Amino acid sequence: MKHLLKMMDLSTEEITDILNLADQLKYELKHDIAHPHLKGKTLGMIFQKASTRTRVSFEAGMFQLGGHPLFLSSKDLQIGRGEPVEDTARVLSRYLDGIMIRTFDQKEVEDLAYYGTVPVINGLTDITHPCQVLADLMTVREIKGQFDGLKMCYIGDGNNMANALTVGGLKVGMSVSLACPADYSPHESVLEFTKNYPAFTLTTSPEEAIADADIVFTDVWASMGNENEIIERRKAFVGYQVNEEIMKLAKPDAIVQHCLPAHRGEEITAETFEKHAAEIFEEAENRLHAQKAVMVRLMG
Repeated sequence: MKHLLKMMDLSTEEITDILNLADQLKYELKHDIAHPHLKGKTLGMIFQKASTRTRVSFEAGMFQLGGHPLFLSSKDLQIGRGEPVEDTARVLSRYLDGIMIRTFDQKEVEDLAYYGTVPVINGLTDITHPCQVLADLMTVREIKGQFDGLKMCYIGDGNNMANALTVGGLKVGMSVSLACPADYSPHESVLEFTKNYPAFTLTTSPEEAIADADIVFTDVWASMGNENEIIERRKAFVGYQVNEEIMKLAKPDAIVQHCLPAHRGEEITAETFEKHAAEIFEEAENRLHAQKAVMVRLMG
């Protein structure tokens, strides 16, 4: 593994290795066992999209690993004023040991990796969110103990989370069922990927998707960049809310996951969110541990 650009690039064995290392690093942190695997290393973090969890977890993670994080806002970089990404990649590669980027266009991430000479980590694009999904898988395995025989359900927009969750869930052996409105399906590359997996279902019926589910995922109806569509999206997503009524169709011990931030009263009710808050915030914490594992494997 040279980079983390999208979930499709990871093999099942690589995903398992990252999760195992994340578990180990989490244990060590909880027991005050130092793990300075990246002592003297520097990670540049380019942000073209706002962030809470991504920025704080990567910064804290690098410090805990003995390295140094650099926050690089696109407003402060020449890339924000038109410098080609290939030039930015070649310059930053001479200063840094790794680059994390949170941006809109997947091609920008791919170009950074192609022209640079250091590992590149995708902190989120419009197409995929691999760091979040590694944390999600870590949480599912932590709570459920395994992946085999589990059904993962996602209700909502066929966005970057739906894309990455579908690929990650199928790769680790879960069955995956998505419920998305007709005009909000996952990316065509993901749908092409699922053709090799009979355990995948795409439907417009949340009730069908959630039936006997072990894990229920959802996300905001309008991701960053889609806020101007919120009025029409609220109409399109009527009936796609995770609430106590629809949760009755899942298994009695089903868990709920949300990548956050959550819009209570839209994709999930406040009641259901708070009922599953412990699971959701464990998922948020696991961003730290999963990303530390990724950085150790790429930069260690």
